[in-house]
Amino acid sequence: MTCLLSKHLELVRRTKSRTLTAKGPRKALCLLIALVGFAAVAMHLYTSQTSAAKGDLQQQQMQFPESVDYSKFQHNSKYHARLPCLLCHRRESNDVKPTLPGKDKHLPCAGCHTQQFANNDGPICTICHADVKSGVVKAFPRMKSFRVKFDHSLHSRMDSVACATCHRPSRGGVALSIPAGFNAHSTCFRCHQPRAQSSNRDISSCGACHQLGAYSRTPEFMPAYRVNFSHNEHQKLTCNECHQVRAGMPQRRQVTAPQPLNHHATGRGLSCMSCHDGKRAFGGEDFSACKRCHTGTRWRF
Repeated sequence: MTCLLSKHLELVRRTKSRTLTAKGPRKALCLLIALVGFAAVAMHLYTSQTSAAKGDLQQQQMQFPESVDYSKFQHNSKYHARLPCLLCHRRESNDVKPTLPGKDKHLPCAGCHTQQFANNDGPICTICHADVKSGVVKAFPRMKSFRVKFDHSLHSRMDSVACATCHRPSRGGVALSIPAGFNAHSTCFRCHQPRAQSSNRDISSCGACHQLGAYSRTPEFMPAYRVNFSHNEHQKLTCNECHQVRAGMPQRRQVTAPQPLNHHATGRGLSCMSCHDGKRAFGGEDFSACKRCHTGTRWRF
């Protein structure tokens, strides 16, 4: 259609030139008006066809397969995965548990699922309601379909954040706690408040810390505790004397740890022997002091 319009405009230009020289300005003007009118009609038809095509495309995009189970909500569906988190989960406070969407006449969900919400007994209602007739709402489900993307190297450069900001003594001081579950938000929300910005980027949305994928938290039962290592007994040391932060590494490999089951380090890192060098605990080749670290009656190498 664009090519056709261009050809007609070129024809107008050539005809106008020939007619002005051959038959006078009046006939040229009449022919010019006729051709311009034809071009306007062609442009109207083109615009109408384009708008109709866009409408058909949008209608096709909102047509869901008949096999969809509306009693279950999936963040990773091709329709939901492309939506921004803040569209459904708007944070108005620092409540550690997110709020379910749909309080405003089931919006924004009803914006796409008008047909499903037209039936008050539809299966889509059971996603949020424990009892559809009374309107009782279910508790917010546990996080299972999102992994946490936490960057230690980014946070360690901040003056207001230290290791003790997130990690506290646990299991009688032997271990350090690892934030998990909704209660972890109470620490994160000190900075990630509603509508918070960092480097012109929104850091209040769920997507700032979470992404689709299986959730697997880092355990507190690390190999170091098998030799009765206690953070509580090493309080005089700073965290970076035993642990180093490595940028760009996966979650469980961002922070290094000593090799506790080796008296001598392999050269790639620290071990107990790096500090206990025969002057305080091990006593050189004399193993009479083993029980200072190895307790219990069933220790096995």
